[in-house]
Amino acid sequence: MLTASQQRKKRLFDVVAATTGICLTGWLMLLAWVVASAETKSNGLFMQTRIGKDGRRFNVFKIKTMNAVQGVRTTVTTSRDRRITRSGAFFRRTKIDELPQLFNVLSGEMSFVGPRPDVPGFADELEGEDRMILQLRPGITGPASLKYKDEEKILSMQDDPEAYNREVIWPDKVAINKAYMQTWSLKKDIGYIIQTVLG
Repeated sequence: MLTASQQRKKRLFDVVAATTGICLTGWLMLLAWVVASAETKSNGLFMQTRIGKDGRRFNVFKIKTMNAVQGVRTTVTTSRDRRITRSGAFFRRTKIDELPQLFNVLSGEMSFVGPRPDVPGFADELEGEDRMILQLRPGITGPASLKYKDEEKILSMQDDPEAYNREVIWPDKVAINKAYMQTWSLKKDIGYIIQTVLG
């Protein structure tokens, strides 16, 4: 568990880094939004309900990378998902679609580093000591995100992607995020961000 001092340090870093990031990449977010809007013929900004700190729900912001396809309702995405647009494949590969989450960080709903915010049905159903990770703000990146940076490709090779995600990947992410929380340091957070940027 992070101490009050560690939480303040982490939050201060988030505010400064998010403000800097928005100033530097605002033009790129705007360009991506225009491209996504044109290709999907809808608002290029995607909002989805996710589970945040203390189990509270919030809307995560992303650049839209998918079209709605009749009959496809799963929230698990593979690299072969036919809903992904041409520009969306590029945005997802380069993580440009994640940039609007800088506003989630600035507002205090997210952190730069932490567990990825999941759709309802995962984090909100944690039990016992696993619920400790709900004490953290969800992150744009983190050790679990880095380990599973090719998650969509991994899932595309499974006979049942949804079952594999729930039974194999999700429990491993919970264990990784618990270890992250128990050994937190600002230096490690900066290291995870650098690893994410370098790809």
